[in-house]
Amino acid sequence: MPVTVLIATKNEACNIRECLESVAWAQQVILVDSQSIDGTIEIAVDHGAEVHQFYYEGGWPKKRNWALENLTINNPWVLILDADERVSDELQWEIRDAIQRDDFDGYYIKWKFIFLGRWMKHSWSHGWMLRLFRQGLGGYEDLGMRTEGGWDAEVHENVVVEGNCGRLKTPLLHETRQDLEYWIRKQNEFSTWNAKRRKQQLKTPMPPLRNLLSRDPGLKRRWLKAFFIRLPGKPIWMFLYLYVVKAGFLDGRVGFIFCVMRAIHEFNISAKLYEDKVMHSAEQSSS
Repeated sequence: MPVTVLIATKNEACNIRECLESVAWAQQVILVDSQSIDGTIEIAVDHGAEVHQFYYEGGWPKKRNWALENLTINNPWVLILDADERVSDELQWEIRDAIQRDDFDGYYIKWKFIFLGRWMKHSWSHGWMLRLFRQGLGGYEDLGMRTEGGWDAEVHENVVVEGNCGRLKTPLLHETRQDLEYWIRKQNEFSTWNAKRRKQQLKTPMPPLRNLLSRDPGLKRRWLKAFFIRLPGKPIWMFLYLYVVKAGFLDGRVGFIFCVMRAIHEFNISAKLYEDKVMHSAEQSSS
């Protein structure tokens, strides 16, 4: 299939094999790696993938956008994947049909999020992401976040496409082989990034209300996020939204654990924002 798959990696040996096997149908698979030492590179080479090393020195672009701008992409379509994502046979065939159309330049794909071995069918059923687009028409937005969190790859930045975008019906399977300790550690790092990002967002005005009614998932998501970050008691609202409104209770015990941990994530963001405020006030008082 005339698609180039772009995967950002760093020590993903436990995930990358299944990811690569799920995209064996693609004409080109590129790994943009950050000096992995756990066998990720060897597995990728064994599966016929190109491996390029990325050395981050701060600033912009980060890993994926650097690859889009600097590497040779041999196909008219690009599919962005993480190492813990897999493309099912059904999604493969839907992609095959989608790239033959002339009326769309990009496609949103939804997540099928697996947590502790169970599909979070209700708790985390959203997640539209623009992952498939025509080469040269898509790139990551620059949020002005450089070394926050210590990442050399785009995490919360979204792909923006110049043109019309559609949606694919078949979800992308997201299932990491990392344990819960790893997941909690990453969520702690995300909360540090989110606190710094949220501090920026609160300084900007609310997007126009018409975005809430837009058919573009990206515009709608930005409005909802802008509204949510201005609410008091966000950890409680997050839990109630996921567990009650989204019917996360139907996901069983694992759904409860997930909803509680998402609420804790929001609490950590709020606590780190408060810490920043206290530290800033202390600095002003001392000066």
